[in-house]
Amino acid sequence: MLGRVNHVAIAVPDIAAASRAYRETLGAMVSVAQALPEHGVTVVFVELPNTKVELLEPLGETSPIASFLAKNPDGGMHHICYEVADILAARDQLVAKGARVLGDGDPKIGAHGKPVLFLHPKDFFGTLIELEQV
Repeated sequence: MLGRVNHVAIAVPDIAAASRAYRETLGAMVSVAQALPEHGVTVVFVELPNTKVELLEPLGETSPIASFLAKNPDGGMHHICYEVADILAARDQLVAKGARVLGDGDPKIGAHGKPVLFLHPKDFFGTLIELEQV
């Protein structure tokens, strides 16, 4: 079911400062910031040869990233995203095996313009998992 790792997401309190650190200190290619109001975040992607790192900053006080940063003010790993060929088939297979899909269970369009779903971290040893259809 799982394909390659699409990205690892890191919540940050200041996306401009985090982007600068990745670009200037680590020498990475960093995308332009993109606001995703439907997800309550602003994102940038750090491009790597084998995957991406997504930096997330809260977009508004009701952002799920705001509550994460309230508990982790310096930031930290938020989720890992795996690619799947068919997100609806993956969802149905996971639900049949007892995994919980967050939200209403229907895919939403993610930062790459593709359908995504999130799986409950308690079902995967404390790790929030995002699935992205490719």
